[in-house]
Amino acid sequence: MKPVKSGFFYNRGSRWLLSGLMGGLLSLACLHAVAAPAAVSAAVPGAVSVNDAPAATVPVSAAPAWFAGGRPTAEAIEAVRMLEMAATDGLNPADYSASALAQAVNQAARAAQPPLAPERQAALAGMLTQALEHFVSDLHSGRVAPRDVHAAFAPAAKLLDPRSYVRDAVASHRLTAAVRAAAPQLPLYDNLRQALTRYRLLASDPALQGPLAPLPGSKLTPGQDYAGLAGLAQKLIALGDMAPDAPVPARFDAALVDGVKAFQARHGLQADGIVGKGTYAQLNVTMAARVRQIELTLERLRWTPLLLGQRMVVVNVPEFVLRAYEVNDGRIEVKATMNVIVGKALDTRTPLFFQDMSLIEFSPYWNIPPSIAKAETVPKLRRDPSHFNQEGLEFVAANGQVDRALSEGNLAAVLAGKMRIRQRPGPRNALGDIKFIFPNTDNIYLHHTPAPQLFKRDRRDFSHGCIRIEDPVALARFVLQEQPAWNEERIRAAMQSGTSKTIRVQPSLPVVIAYATAMAGGDGKVHFFADIYGHDKVLDAALKRR
Repeated sequence: MKPVKSGFFYNRGSRWLLSGLMGGLLSLACLHAVAAPAAVSAAVPGAVSVNDAPAATVPVSAAPAWFAGGRPTAEAIEAVRMLEMAATDGLNPADYSASALAQAVNQAARAAQPPLAPERQAALAGMLTQALEHFVSDLHSGRVAPRDVHAAFAPAAKLLDPRSYVRDAVASHRLTAAVRAAAPQLPLYDNLRQALTRYRLLASDPALQGPLAPLPGSKLTPGQDYAGLAGLAQKLIALGDMAPDAPVPARFDAALVDGVKAFQARHGLQADGIVGKGTYAQLNVTMAARVRQIELTLERLRWTPLLLGQRMVVVNVPEFVLRAYEVNDGRIEVKATMNVIVGKALDTRTPLFFQDMSLIEFSPYWNIPPSIAKAETVPKLRRDPSHFNQEGLEFVAANGQVDRALSEGNLAAVLAGKMRIRQRPGPRNALGDIKFIFPNTDNIYLHHTPAPQLFKRDRRDFSHGCIRIEDPVALARFVLQEQPAWNEERIRAAMQSGTSKTIRVQPSLPVVIAYATAMAGGDGKVHFFADIYGHDKVLDAALKRR
């Protein structure tokens, strides 16, 4: 499985500007939650008549200039058009009473209608202001609190004040540009918006709605007969995995096999051209479900803190991929990409958060977490005492004294929380030969592994929560780039020394543990990944409860 070319910051070859719009109101360092204004749907229940509009809830002096001479300005018409198009960002136009406001504004713009009286004008202006402020806030910061959907991205200081932002945008006659600047300024976001439009069209095609014909057995292999060849070809062509003019063979072969391989590569599956249970299931996922995956990823991008600095590391959990990014002259470059192993979906999920990497430990000790020691290590040592020396284990007392003798008393002390077990540096060490530390309350870190064969698996949630990395030398070179004394030769020597050594990363750099089940590149390809932790389901439910 090949990872998406450039992940969260796919650049499409164009320059990505780090500066915001309108006097620096937008900071692209973090896209955290901002309290949204109250929804206007209650104030605009259905079609709005300008003659029956309620009194404005926004002070007239604070409202933008939506009207002139009792008629809506170009900005007012522009505003309702953007509200009606909120779905292109994966948002719901009904949340902003888009249709009702468009009807009211368009009615007021008709020459056959008398100009609005001042009080009616103020009322409609107030409702339009509230709706646009609500939209801008949702677009910039999202609609749910990250911590409510298992993402420990704590809100920072407010980065955008919707009221002043909208007022200034209207006053400067740059409303469209300002609203677009409120959205995440990430190439991935723009790519996913385009993908959303495309997949909505696919979801409206009746020919793509039904499931494929059952497989002829447990799997479909090249050369086999299959009753669903025509339907399979139709779906692969529609998804862009097979050329439109490719001939459909009499059997599952040639272009169809290549199309399946392309499809598998986009869905985190082994690209072997064999339609097994996993591939068949992915082929039968509805286009409506894919639309929702894209919408949920757009929502996550509004509050996942990207970009945090000129250099950073991002792990996308459901993709099982780490990327190291660097920004040079406004251009985002991927310096390292590697497979990772994350926490088991069943009981030891890797948490979502961000923190600065500040330390690297070469030839590390593994201090076995108490939960693992009590549930796994102690019972195993009681069953098989030889495991103690084979794995290079030792006991450490509260005062730091080391005891390398296995005894029932020491095991009891571990269970009582009076001692801990650690594994010495060496070829069997669970952390491998290097550990990347970004201090956090969950004690999660990046590390190598003595079992690299697991990186060949398609699904890689095998750990107790920490993240195992496939290419530690490449990551160390990236992390220590500003410390030239730590060249590759010295890094490898420290990893192989067998003596623990910890160094400080200068300067520290951000690490983000993110979660995106849909990714899109500038080449138009959209990649989908399984919702291994069920976070998309939780987010979907939270959005529906609003």
